[in-house]
Amino acid sequence: MHDLFKPLFDWYGHFIEIHGYLGVALLMAMESTIFPLPSEAIIPPAMIVAQRTGTMTATGIVVAGALGSWFGATLMYWASRWAGRPLVLRYGKIVFITEKKVIQAENWAAQFGSFGVFASRLLPVVRHLIGIPAGIVKLNYIKFSIYTVLGSALWCAVLAWVGQKAGENEALMKGELRQVGIWLIAGLAVLGLLYYFLVHRFTQQKK
Repeated sequence: MHDLFKPLFDWYGHFIEIHGYLGVALLMAMESTIFPLPSEAIIPPAMIVAQRTGTMTATGIVVAGALGSWFGATLMYWASRWAGRPLVLRYGKIVFITEKKVIQAENWAAQFGSFGVFASRLLPVVRHLIGIPAGIVKLNYIKFSIYTVLGSALWCAVLAWVGQKAGENEALMKGELRQVGIWLIAGLAVLGLLYYFLVHRFTQQKK
């Protein structure tokens, strides 16, 4: 497993070393758009690189990640606000935004309101889509921005902590399969439970 992913890790590490906080922000912006690059694959490795090189701090990574998420979510918000629901539903599938996904995000937003923007930053599926219903219903942009930044900062802080602990775990960094499996299973289990109890039951409801 270590040999399989080593080229990718090396490339990412080199990318972060060159671009620093800007690179983190750019990748996190993508995570909040129609090209959802998982934040779990961005922040923890960036933290590991920061520990190895000393060129970045945990606080800086969290701030860069939060601002990047806000920028990407803002693009989705204004694109959806200007286009409107019919246009999003008609052409969204071209960029992998299906009608079902839009309806799920709308149900989530309707159920939780402004707080749903904050909570969505901590959960899969709705995380990169929440800007669409927020833009369609013309949610106050200031509120949308505040909740997006706060939620993103909290999530990035969690991921930075995970990256720090992973970097301190020599067995994990050496690529031992058992250690890697434990971390992956634990993370997926937590995300799965959060998704089921806080997202699935509400996004499946029809308006």
